[in-house]
Amino acid sequence: QVQLVESGGGLVQAGGSLRLSCAASGRTFSSYVMGWFRQAPGKEREFVAAISGSSSTTRYADPVKGRFTISRDIAKKTVYLQINSLKPEDTAVYYCAAKARYGISSLERVYDYWGQGTQVTVSS
Repeated sequence: QVQLVESGGGLVQAGGSLRLSCAASGRTFSSYVMGWFRQAPGKEREFVAAISGSSSTTRYADPVKGRFTISRDIAKKTVYLQINSLKPEDTAVYYCAAKARYGISSLERVYDYWGQGTQVTVSS
């Protein structure tokens, strides 16, 4: 079992930055693919970014490329999402997810564990 707890969300002005954190429990954190997803009001949850267990591979959704950076700290069992140049359309609940099986993915259905989410609100 893996438990995920997100933090770092908040209210920020457009153009600002935030760093989201996701703390994981469990002994095999380094073997999990970790992902970030988001759900805006009235919309379906969508993929944001993912990182492989070794951090050698990352993947980003097109709307966030160049602005978002995913990283992980194995020792701290934490995955981060650095968000720069925030836009009002980035407003959403951001979820952290863990995938036990090998292979980075943007598909929500293949992730096994989910956090409770952290709210990011961007004002214009």
